[in-house]
Amino acid sequence: MSRLALFDLDHTLLPFDSDYEWGQFLVRQGVVDGEQYAKSNEQFYADYKVGKLDIDAFLRFALKPLSENTREQLQQWHDAFMREKINGQLHPNALALVKKHQAVGDLCCVVTATNSFVTRPIVKAFGIDHLVATDPATENNQAHGRFTGKVAGLPSFKEGKVTRVNAWLQEQGLSLDSLEKSYFYSDSMNDLPLLECVSNPVATNPDERLRAEAEKRHWPILKLFSSSNNLNTLHDY
Repeated sequence: MSRLALFDLDHTLLPFDSDYEWGQFLVRQGVVDGEQYAKSNEQFYADYKVGKLDIDAFLRFALKPLSENTREQLQQWHDAFMREKINGQLHPNALALVKKHQAVGDLCCVVTATNSFVTRPIVKAFGIDHLVATDPATENNQAHGRFTGKVAGLPSFKEGKVTRVNAWLQEQGLSLDSLEKSYFYSDSMNDLPLLECVSNPVATNPDERLRAEAEKRHWPILKLFSSSNNLNTLHDY
């Protein structure tokens, strides 16, 4: 394995933010205090988009509902979330991009700040086996134990994505320096630290700040959800 393809999830492979949509889903289900929770969810999302997110405060907010419900109930809600919000939003271009890397034997992994409870089933729906995400802590560190509302280890956010990816690669017996090529697809300026670490950064459906940075650095810009997009236009692929 000499090539690596890393994908951000929200607004990169998905046309929306799964963390935000999960919060809105919980509001619709009556799981949380609707008005206050929705207001906080909106504010955290706005902070994220402008690069001012307090990740620790956000995770306390986002992981609290996980700690207040059983794994069985959470799984039932997540199954409904997949049916209601996710399954119909797996865009053909996003699926094709993943398959294009897999077809040439690239090691594929989603790297996201959104927690692994929310994202793991989504990543599996894209046919990707590997996930680096923010991991919710569980009681006694049990794989299927009740969630505590805290974070296990380092959040996969900004510079934390670099640290977490390097640790994951080490587990695979690899490093970024040992790879022939490494790609990272992301929409967000929050991911600049990891984009700077790979050999082939690709600004994908980029926000305004990342678009400007990509243009300055002459990075390719991919509009993944455009019906006229042709994946073959990506050079050096």
